[in-house]
Amino acid sequence: MKTALTIAGSDCSGGAGIQADLKTFSAHGVFGMSVIVSVVAENTSRVIDIQDMRPDMIEKQIEAVFEDIEVDAVKIGMLSQPECMEAVAGKLKQYAPRHVVIDPVMYAKNGCPLMNPNAIDTLIRKVLPLASVLTPNIPEAEKITGLKIGSVDDMKKAAAAIYRMGCKHVVVKGGHAAGNALDILFDGEAFHSFDAQRIETKNTHGTGCTYSSAIASNLALGYGLQEAVRRAKEYVTTAIRHSLPIGKGNGPTHHFYSLYKNGLEKGMGTDE
Repeated sequence: MKTALTIAGSDCSGGAGIQADLKTFSAHGVFGMSVIVSVVAENTSRVIDIQDMRPDMIEKQIEAVFEDIEVDAVKIGMLSQPECMEAVAGKLKQYAPRHVVIDPVMYAKNGCPLMNPNAIDTLIRKVLPLASVLTPNIPEAEKITGLKIGSVDDMKKAAAAIYRMGCKHVVVKGGHAAGNALDILFDGEAFHSFDAQRIETKNTHGTGCTYSSAIASNLALGYGLQEAVRRAKEYVTTAIRHSLPIGKGNGPTHHFYSLYKNGLEKGMGTDE
């Protein structure tokens, strides 16, 4: 069985963060492991409080996994403070996993900040160069690059700018734009588009976590980058289409819809 490690914050309401990542890994038939960097007291409506783990405890969790288990892919989500980022970056340089998918989480779905604004410089200098794939949404891409994004061409410019910061590949997600949900992948040479019909629902809590974890899962399973992103796009679109009206705010996506419908042997990521 292939394995994947998520390094992120814990969402006690179960729709995002570590919980969404582990559900996504499982839905793809990948064995999931976790390193908790922050405990977030949140639900579908608000973030109540955040308690960060000590940097040395973050390092020890990473050590515990890598000294014992082969890691086929790593997904990195919420890193709230510069100290967290430096701890994670140091250990990833030490262990050098083949696939590192980074979702630069800055805000919760309800708009509550999840990253210290003063940490963005550390994110750019220390974390971004470690990414096999970086998956910012439009607001995150704007923060990282300082560019205003209002069109597909702007998404491409932002992707190219982020690539020049040291990432191997960049997926700028178009979920915050108008029209279809169009994502742009830049591999350093060419742009690739991944389009899906926009689904009208408020229940999109954890979609960014889920998408990046699905990319990591597919890379762990041995798919090439474009195929991994395509399959992840199909998976998250299905999860949104069958999202769950749980809670009073933005409910979660349905991570196991295809699994419940088709069974593990028929595969995940499709809505057939």
